[in-house]
Amino acid sequence: MKKLLTFLLAFIAVISVSACQLDSDDTVEYVTYESEEGPINVPKDPQRIVVLSTYNTGHVIAAGGHLVGATSWDFLNQRYSSYLEGVKEVSEDNIEGILALNPDLIIGQPGMANLDQLKEIAPTVLYTYGELTYLEQYVEIAKLLGTEEQALEWVDDFKSRAKASGDLFKETYGEDTSISVIEVYGKQLYVYGANWGRGTEILYQEMELAMPSPVRDDALEAGFYAISTEVLPDYMGDFVVLSKHLEADTSFEETLTYQQTDAYQNDRILTVDGTSFSYNDPITLDWQLQVFDDFFFGE
Repeated sequence: MKKLLTFLLAFIAVISVSACQLDSDDTVEYVTYESEEGPINVPKDPQRIVVLSTYNTGHVIAAGGHLVGATSWDFLNQRYSSYLEGVKEVSEDNIEGILALNPDLIIGQPGMANLDQLKEIAPTVLYTYGELTYLEQYVEIAKLLGTEEQALEWVDDFKSRAKASGDLFKETYGEDTSISVIEVYGKQLYVYGANWGRGTEILYQEMELAMPSPVRDDALEAGFYAISTEVLPDYMGDFVVLSKHLEADTSFEETLTYQQTDAYQNDRILTVDGTSFSYNDPITLDWQLQVFDDFFFGE
């Protein structure tokens, strides 16, 4: 009996939301958006967006999107906190929760669970991570939301600011001064290439700073590479960005192997919050660039 009641309530919820959508469709203007999966009709000015791919949340915020639903990971990110007031936590498995928000646009990624059901709720646009560069991804989402012109202006400004920081870094420390981005997650250490968030896009692509040879050999193409404490010094540049996640095992910091590196002894290790620093959307990028400028050149 309980199972039957639950089913009936869910069915009524679907019918109610569908009816609301039908009533409102008359006043909504739609445009055709060229998505990865082909043309799709989306609201010209969406007002209730659910984002189920956390790497796109910051892009949506920066593009002026009106969020009503986001993933649990987004609520762990302190950089997003002020933008998520009133937004509900949802997941691809929580169809009823998404239905209750009555979204007019859903943004996700290929391979999500319940995709067919999600597409019945609202137009659903999917983006494959890494299919576009980090700046192209922002512009593409801005195109979806009708703010492409503002996004392109921001991209030009950001690239100009980052290049200026790179020029100043090389003028201050030398052309060959290298930097590594290393992360500790759980008990594992990782080193990162040039396009995997954590500030790598700024440091290597825009500032054009030198990457240590072992990092280039092992992490540039793959994006990231797992290393042990014993070989950590081989991957540490003259400067290091050390990304730490909550509850990570940081015992390596107490070892002589780590403490005898030039970066440690010259106080050239920048420690950052791994949860907030992982992304590469405009909200995060502006903050990362400021963090780097403060560290390299003083506040």
